[in-house]
Amino acid sequence: MDSEALKKYSVLHPKPAGLTLQYGTAGFRTKAEQLDHVMFRMGLLAVLRSKAVVSTIGIMVTASHNPEEDNGVKLVDPCGEMLHPSWEEYATQLANAEDQELQKIITEICQKAAVNQYKDASVFIGRDTRPSSEKLSQSVIDGISVLGGQYHDYGLVTTPQLHYMVCCRNTQEQYGKATLEGYYEKLSKAFTELIKQSPSFGESQRHLKVDCANGIGALKLSEMEPYFPKEVLIHLYNDGTKEKLNHLCGADFVKVHQKPPRGLDMKPNERCCSFDGDADRIVYYYKDATGHFHLIDGDKIATLISIFLKELLAKVGQTLKMAVVQTAYANGSSTRYLEETLKVPVHCVKTGVKHLHHKAQEFDVGVYFEANGHGTVLFSKAAETKIRQLAKEEKDDEKREAAKVLENMIDLINQTVGDAVSDMLVIEAILALKGLTVQQWDTIYTDLPNRLLKVQVADRRVIDTTDAERRAVTPPGLQEKIDALVKKYKLSRAFVRPSGTEDVVRVYAEADTQENADALAHEVSLAVHHLAGGKGAPPQP
Repeated sequence: MDSEALKKYSVLHPKPAGLTLQYGTAGFRTKAEQLDHVMFRMGLLAVLRSKAVVSTIGIMVTASHNPEEDNGVKLVDPCGEMLHPSWEEYATQLANAEDQELQKIITEICQKAAVNQYKDASVFIGRDTRPSSEKLSQSVIDGISVLGGQYHDYGLVTTPQLHYMVCCRNTQEQYGKATLEGYYEKLSKAFTELIKQSPSFGESQRHLKVDCANGIGALKLSEMEPYFPKEVLIHLYNDGTKEKLNHLCGADFVKVHQKPPRGLDMKPNERCCSFDGDADRIVYYYKDATGHFHLIDGDKIATLISIFLKELLAKVGQTLKMAVVQTAYANGSSTRYLEETLKVPVHCVKTGVKHLHHKAQEFDVGVYFEANGHGTVLFSKAAETKIRQLAKEEKDDEKREAAKVLENMIDLINQTVGDAVSDMLVIEAILALKGLTVQQWDTIYTDLPNRLLKVQVADRRVIDTTDAERRAVTPPGLQEKIDALVKKYKLSRAFVRPSGTEDVVRVYAEADTQENADALAHEVSLAVHHLAGGKGAPPQP
């Protein structure tokens, strides 16, 4: 390691005094002007990680659904998954080190993680459309170069596209070609194969309105449009030419506010969807004939995909194990429908994509979605091999055709991470093949009314949870109080959990009516304020 070069460059990317950041599920995120040193140092870390695992590592410069003035960075591991938890600690140490300690901390990481300094390092870089992203990705390149790493800068890409590239590279392109064209071709080929078999194909065009959150999704969808069959028409809104990223639009806005984004004109019963700022989340919605807004969130997306895959697996006649993975935020109606009607096992894990992804890997077919619209489907190696073999060799026509549909689904789904473009095409293909309207999809089950609230606390760490965050262990007496409150309402449940990013406690409640859900959420938030060191005045109803 060239310590002189490291000194020289770290002076160009100084750490602001007194700033401490934590690498969380979303990597680092804060105001863009505070991130220059972090970007430089994550360039350094990516080189170390690459040498440790002898594979290409990804770095994505994005703050997803945060406001435009924020930015962030996350590292992508060799199979396109999120950075290994043990390295999240190294990331935090490196980001918070004083300038003169950098050399020492790098040496410590190399010792702890058995990094072979003489191995080559390779890093893929991508960024979103924020005004600050280009300069910040240049700082990443400085960090990679100081430690002698090789890099490929993909420039403007969606987060899932970068995950895809990393996975392609590290599977020697078995997963696909590590180019944007490779991504567009793989997905559009599978999508076209599927949609061609739909009962009404060729008779009429399918229209879909897409709110791109004024982000990267608009650029990449318009690049991909020439690859789509002409029977499918995608109309882009909030394409970033006029308004600010994520401002009054995007998947997060629509999900939280339960209303359509600005800049998208909805006619009754039209299918619409929203991406988030870096295109790794998607939600659908429509207005009914009376003008009432209906949101179709990640739970309903997971349910639609599960129904479709379960039918195909039954036709193929293989004993492949399928399961759905959710978090405590999943609507109780979705869990009930999946378990009781569809008879698919459901597993609940802690909030955070990495927990869902990890659990889904335990099954032949693992479907996971967070209610916010981030999710995908994972197929085990054995399941994928079996399905591809049946698609080729199965003598029985019906079984072979079902296996071919499954094979195209495998190719259409981005298994590395939730991907709004891929998920949108999966949903469009399923709706077409099953001949379902958006309203019919929506009525598969009715969501229980729910309410999500935040309570300001002095220190969020006073709350500790268990049972996939569904029960509070501390402070003493809080869970007993919640249990007593829940008993007052029908079909009700409630839980509290500390936020991963700020000193607030999140309260979730559902019940038989909106009035009861609101009342329960309010009563639980009063209990949190009282027992967990609430700040300021008690919450008002």
